[in-house]
Amino acid sequence: MRALKQVLGVDVAQKELVVTLGRLLEDLSIELYGHKVFRNTEKGFSSLLAWTKKFTDSDSEVRFVMEATGVYHQKFAYFLDDNRCALSIILPNKISNYIRTLEVKTITDKSCSEAIARFGLERKLDNWTRPKKTYRSLQQLTRERDQVVLERSAVKNQLHAESQEAEPHERSLERLNERIRFLNKQEKEIKGDIEQIVNKHAELKKEVEIISSIPGVGELTAVIILAETNGFDLIRNKKQLTSYAGFDVKEKHGGARAIRNFGKKQAEDIKKRKPKFKKGNVFAFNGSRKMG
Repeated sequence: MRALKQVLGVDVAQKELVVTLGRLLEDLSIELYGHKVFRNTEKGFSSLLAWTKKFTDSDSEVRFVMEATGVYHQKFAYFLDDNRCALSIILPNKISNYIRTLEVKTITDKSCSEAIARFGLERKLDNWTRPKKTYRSLQQLTRERDQVVLERSAVKNQLHAESQEAEPHERSLERLNERIRFLNKQEKEIKGDIEQIVNKHAELKKEVEIISSIPGVGELTAVIILAETNGFDLIRNKKQLTSYAGFDVKEKHGGARAIRNFGKKQAEDIKKRKPKFKKGNVFAFNGSRKMG
């Protein structure tokens, strides 16, 4: 029976790729027929691609489907993009919710790769697009700055606590102050790198100026938004952007009962997403308005 669609589901780990081959047949039934484990290395990628070509129909496209697993999936995604393979990268929560609909009692790497393959066969998925190098660099820098700011806040809290002791140790206080000065220096360097990239690209600089013209949005916030959305290439409509920002209202209706859940969802999204979004403001970031 001819295959209408071919998918390779990939469960990505730090050191290995657990894969399952599946196909959608003419009678719309799904067949999972291949399973193997490869190393998450360049050599493993090449072996995986050769194995996939061997056990699939060359006349029909094979779509590779995987979760966005931290940073461990990125090298494999870039490898597939270099080899012009059809690739879709799915948010982990979508796969987790999908697995709950299946009759799977034991969750293993193999069962996850099977679920990912089924997910890809049942749905029409968007092609993954490699992030532009400029936005990728800005994403790395803005995330690095965020870590520096978090670390500095922790050190400042420690300094405050130790300085309020009855007999604070002077050398400890000196070391804490020295760490704070070092982190301040690092943040300044990161902001300088960001500003250098923005000034180097006229179109990017114009986009930053337009976004930062919104009340409450600084230049740094504008850069973060552009970096995280790949210049809005990842955003298809305003509804998706609203959901990403955590401003969508979750509403449930059941008989005479209606539940509106806004505050709780937004609180969860604040923890997950950067920049920090707050009620009463479009975008707000806990940094300065200017990068300099």
